Amino acid sequence: MAEHTSSSITIEAAPADVMGVIADFDRYPDWTGEVKEAEVLKTDEQGRAEQVRLVMDAGAIKDDQTLAYTWTGGHEVSWTLVKSQMLRSLDGSYILTPAGTGTTEVTYRLTVDVKIPMLGMIKRKAEKVIIDRALAGLKKRVESAPK
Repeated sequence: MAEHTSSSITIEAAPADVMGVIADFDRYPDWTGEVKEAEVLKTDEQGRAEQVRLVMDAGAIKDDQTLAYTWTGGHEVSWTLVKSQMLRSLDGSYILTPAGTGTTEVTYRLTVDVKIPMLGMIKRKAEKVIIDRALAGLKKRVESAPK
C-alpha cells in the first residue's frame, strides 16, 4: 500500500459549515490555488457530487483529472482518481471532527502516484504542500464567509 501524507487544521466554524465549503466545487477556483476549473459531472440522489472534473495548475504539474467522491455522513468525504493525464492514482479524504463550541478539526489525507518517475521523498513533500495549501485556503474561505 502506498504511503499517505496527512495534516490537520482547526477551523472556527461548525462541521456542517466546513463541509458546505468542501462540497461547493463550483467555488473551488475562488479559494484553492491549484484548481482553475471545476465541473460536477454526476451527483448522487442527495445532490452531492459523485464525479468531478478538475483542471489543475500546480506550477510544474498541470492536469485535467476526474475524481469520484464518496460521502460518509456529514463529517467525511473521500475521493479516488477516475482519469488523469499526469497521475497514476490519487486517493484523498477530508475528515471533520467537532473540536469544541463552533470549531472543527479538519484532517486531510492524500496519496498520489504520478506517471513520471519521482523520488518518494519529493512526492511526499509535494503532497504536504498540496495539503497545507488546501487546508489554509479552506480555513480562510470558511472563516471569511458571512455568518
